[in-house]
Amino acid sequence: MDQPQPPERHINIHFSPELMAGHYANFANVSHSDYEFTITFARVDHEVEDEEVPGVVVARVNLSPRFMHELIDAMQDNYAKWQTRENIKSLPEFGGERTLGENPHEHGE
Repeated sequence: MDQPQPPERHINIHFSPELMAGHYANFANVSHSDYEFTITFARVDHEVEDEEVPGVVVARVNLSPRFMHELIDAMQDNYAKWQTRENIKSLPEFGGERTLGENPHEHGE
């Protein structure tokens, strides 16, 4: 006998225009404790040639281990989709030009 399926749930998230703009980060640090993971996003000035590179934290997010796993899966999926799209755009028939060394298959990798 088939069990009735619960109705599909949809998450409806709203946020302010300030949050909609997002934050730019070019550096992230990941740490963890027994209970959570913490990702700290920062914007650093890589142009500085001093020993100490200046930066500012733009966001810090704490995640449960389960959510961290789900985030990693989602990031890998989205990165693979982006990479596929970029590879398609660089094909000659789509106006892209590859040069020697851009195709990892040319070197047997």
